[in-house]
Amino acid sequence: MSKSVQITQSLRAWMDVFMHRSMRGWSRFVKTTGLSMQQFSVLMQLHYKGPCGMSELNERGHISAAAASQLVEKLVQSDLIEREEDPNDRRAKQLSLSRKGAQLVEQGIEERHRWMDDLALNISPEEGALVVEALEILVRAAGQLDEKI
Repeated sequence: MSKSVQITQSLRAWMDVFMHRSMRGWSRFVKTTGLSMQQFSVLMQLHYKGPCGMSELNERGHISAAAASQLVEKLVQSDLIEREEDPNDRRAKQLSLSRKGAQLVEQGIEERHRWMDDLALNISPEEGALVVEALEILVRAAGQLDEKI
């Protein structure tokens, strides 16, 4: 078996474990909030990509205008997002996370990453140094791929 095939198989195995554990923690947390995954996805988009208008939210989430309106209305009523007049277009609304929404997102991110802390405790200092080196290589290589896009 070639080195590149071994690397690919190892990366795929890690990705499977990582995604399973990450999404399991994520979905458990979202269930405790009483929100749907789609509602929480709107909060995450606002967290990572910043405030936006409704049309941009539709495009980001690949959802219809009607579905986006319903999602936004529920999130506004729950005080998780704020809807304000767009200073550049008084007919349009600008959406952003409220303080309560930002706190909920931060809790979700922490919960999603919690298992990593447990994982790190099961790795010896020597193995940890190897993991850090390997992850730095992966981050650099992924960055180089992003530059090509």
